Amino acid sequence: MAIIAIVALAVAMFRGSFIPTDPVTVIADRAGLVMNPDAKVKMRDVQVGKVDSIETLSDGRVALHLAMDPLQLEFIPSNVSVNIASSTVFGAKSVEMESPPDPSPNPLRPGQTVDAQHVTVEVNTVFDRLTSVLRTIEPDKLNQTLGALAAGLNDRGHEIGQMLADLDNLLATLDPSLSSLSREISVAPDVLRAYGDATPHLLATADSATTISQTLIDEQQHLDEFLVSTIGLADIGNQVVGDNRQALTDVLHLMVPTTDLTNEYNLAITCALQGVRIFAKSRPQELPGVYTLASFLWGAERYRYPDDLPKVAATGGPRCQEFDMPNVPYEGRPPYLVADTGANPFKYGNQGVLLNADGIKQWLFGPIAGPPRNSAQIGQPG
Repeated sequence: MAIIAIVALAVAMFRGSFIPTDPVTVIADRAGLVMNPDAKVKMRDVQVGKVDSIETLSDGRVALHLAMDPLQLEFIPSNVSVNIASSTVFGAKSVEMESPPDPSPNPLRPGQTVDAQHVTVEVNTVFDRLTSVLRTIEPDKLNQTLGALAAGLNDRGHEIGQMLADLDNLLATLDPSLSSLSREISVAPDVLRAYGDATPHLLATADSATTISQTLIDEQQHLDEFLVSTIGLADIGNQVVGDNRQALTDVLHLMVPTTDLTNEYNLAITCALQGVRIFAKSRPQELPGVYTLASFLWGAERYRYPDDLPKVAATGGPRCQEFDMPNVPYEGRPPYLVADTGANPFKYGNQGVLLNADGIKQWLFGPIAGPPRNSAQIGQPG
C-alpha cells in the first residue's frame, strides 16, 4: 500500500495535480487532428499552462478549456492573440499565445474567453482534399489535357520568357496608376448603373440618328441644292458687305454715343420695360376706361430761388434693384429717392406747410390796410 501510494503521489505531482491553475477558454473553428488534453500552452516559447479538456460546441466549433499558471497569467494581456499550431508537419498541436502590437494594460483574467485567429492545416487534411479532387478527375481526360498543354508549350520557352518579361514591364508601368485604377473601379458600379438607366434613351438616340441618316440620304439632292444656294448667298453677302464696308463702319461709329447713353441708363430702361411687361400681362379691367384713386394731401414746400434750380449733369442714377422696382405692393408707393438733382422737397430745413395768416384774415374779414404780417416770407419789407 505504501509503494502504491508513493507511485500515485509521484504520478499526481508529475501531472501537476497539486499545482493551482486558473481556467481560460479558447474558442476555435476546429481543434485539429493532433490536439489532445495536456497539450502545452506557450507564450514566447515559455509554457504558461496546458489544455485541460476539449469540448465540441453545437455550432461545430470547439472550446479548449485551458489550465493557466496563475503566476504567468498577470504577464499576459487581455487582448492576447491565440493560434493553434504545431512545431512540425506531423507533430502534436499546441496553443501559441502572442502579444498584439498594442497590448492592453489589463492582464488576462481567470474565466475569460478568447477567440483563436488561426489553426494550422495538417498534412492529412491536405492529402484528403487532394484525394477528393483527384477522385473527380478522369485520368484519360487529364492525360489529354496535359498532352495538349505540353505540345502547346514545346519549343516556346523563349516566347514564354519574353511574354513574362513584357508582362513584368506592363505591371511596372501600371503600378503608379493602381491608386487611380482602384478609385475608378470603386466608382465604376455607379457609372455603369447610370449608363444602364440611360440605355433606353441612348437606344432612342441611336434610332433617331439612323432615321436622320436615312433622311439625309433620301434628300441628298435637295441638300446639295441648299448648300449651293447657301454658297451663292454667302458670295452675295460678301459683296454687299464689302461694297458698303465704309458706310457700315460710319453707322457703327455714329451709334456709339447712342449705345453708350443707353448703357448708362440701362437700369432705368430695364425697370421701365419690366413695368410695361407687368402692365401688359395683367388682367384687363372689367369695364373700359381708367380708374383713378385721388386723395387730398398737404402741399409740399414751394420752390425757392436759387436753391431749387435744376442741376446740370446731376448724378445718382436709378435705384430699381434697391427698392424692388417695378414691383409695387398693393396700396403702396415707391419711396422718394433723394438724388443730387437740385430740387428736394424733403431736404433738411424745409418748413413744410405754412399757414398764410393774412390770407385767412382777408378771406374772413376782407382786405385789411397795411403791409402783410409775413412780409419777410414773400419778399416784401417788414
